[in-house]
Amino acid sequence: MTGLTRRQLLASGAAGAAGAGIAALAGCSGASVTGVSEPEAFDTPLPIPPLADSRMVDGIRTFTLTAQEGSWQFQSGQQATTWGFDGPYGGPTLRAAVGERVAVEVTNELPEATSTHWHGMHLPAEMDGGPHQMIEPGDTWRAEWVVQQAPGTLWYHPHPHGATERHVYRGLAGMFQLVPAPGSEAAAIEEQLPHTYGVDDVPVVIADKSFDEAGELVIDDGGNEVGLLGDVVTVNGVAGARLEVTTGLVRLRILNASTARTYSLGLPEQEMVIIASDGGLLRAPLKVTQVRLSPGERAEVLVALEPGQDVRLHSFAPDLGQVAAPFAVGANDAFDVLALVAAEELTASAEVPEQLASFGLDAGAVSVRRRFELQGRQINGARMDMARIDETVQVGSTELWTVRNLDLFPHNFHVHDVQFEVHAIDGAPPPPELAGRKDTVYTEPHRDYELLLTFTDYTDSQWPYMYHCHLLRHEDEGLMGQFVVVTPGQEADPSLISGADREHE
Repeated sequence: MTGLTRRQLLASGAAGAAGAGIAALAGCSGASVTGVSEPEAFDTPLPIPPLADSRMVDGIRTFTLTAQEGSWQFQSGQQATTWGFDGPYGGPTLRAAVGERVAVEVTNELPEATSTHWHGMHLPAEMDGGPHQMIEPGDTWRAEWVVQQAPGTLWYHPHPHGATERHVYRGLAGMFQLVPAPGSEAAAIEEQLPHTYGVDDVPVVIADKSFDEAGELVIDDGGNEVGLLGDVVTVNGVAGARLEVTTGLVRLRILNASTARTYSLGLPEQEMVIIASDGGLLRAPLKVTQVRLSPGERAEVLVALEPGQDVRLHSFAPDLGQVAAPFAVGANDAFDVLALVAAEELTASAEVPEQLASFGLDAGAVSVRRRFELQGRQINGARMDMARIDETVQVGSTELWTVRNLDLFPHNFHVHDVQFEVHAIDGAPPPPELAGRKDTVYTEPHRDYELLLTFTDYTDSQWPYMYHCHLLRHEDEGLMGQFVVVTPGQEADPSLISGADREHE
């Protein structure tokens, strides 16, 4: 199979252009650092979250997680009180194969109730880990399902209604990687890509933080309309992170785990290659100078390095569309995120396949169209109500959802249970980087995003899934709705959730 060589991947590109329009709107000349304090040196070794242990019990791959309090050093010389899964901050990387039955047993040792949501996962609503599956202090909750979707980079995080921003910001987040079934066509493709965890296949969890004079986390957005924008950007929990690269080609699995900040990531004067978005591999590798990721979005990128090369993964001033007050929402911020330092001798890398995956939803099969207008903290004029089911979907159906951001500040849109495809933006085909499988999409103000979704496998007239803005302050304050998937002729039954304990709203 022919493909892109590492030399081709090293070709230079005109990086930085994506931020030009928004910088001009802000009255600035080019991208400028306005709200982020860069470390003096990028000399802290990048921590690699451990792969979570699992055990096989009656044919079920079983993981255990414990949500707990701890103390973590984000910056040299300062300790902060944090929360984490199986440790003081963050969480281990869970890994399972397509086709496996998995279970995760989550124990809550925090001083308050929380939940654990499997972001991007296709699974029964009762196992989704949303605001209806709360775990009280001292309790253990078990989720079990069969992995029935494409391999990809997913993640897990709390989803307590009204408190998600605070729980995620304190550190409760980890990756959940789905790998191909052994012997499958996808497994053959994976073998040709960098795939050695922590060596040439590296998790990159980006989150911004703010600290007080004592080094403790500040959980206060100051009334900012988008939520909390921290002035220190961390990767895998540390500022000024440095990744020692030993291979000619490195795969970065990038997750935006920030609660509000959008990044536009690239390499100064060098292209990188996107191979996957939220829900798995793209159809073909895509050369880019930058990739924009709003909270909750993921991208897998390949970076080619020469021996001895020292480059920085940089966040350029992101083009957020026609937002008001760009300075206030982080659209002027530009800063380095991660240092990539190549060894003097690098292990050779294989060529990247020209074709990666085959998929596609049929727009001709659409049976239902729905429209969702986001404004303030409401969707279609209503705030989230834990006791109300907003939409009822029939299993096996393909629907087209049109999402429009009516505000002049950022929103994005995340749908539980499915990986959707962006069919059109304002009636035109999406750009190539949005043509893959997605579960979260940034919505520029006053534009129509048409999403194709197919609902398969799981039905439940009582337990709902969520759709919401993944800027977590927005979600907490009501920019969220609920839907159930039912069999033909069945109706939604809100009796279960209408009687639920309301104290976690």
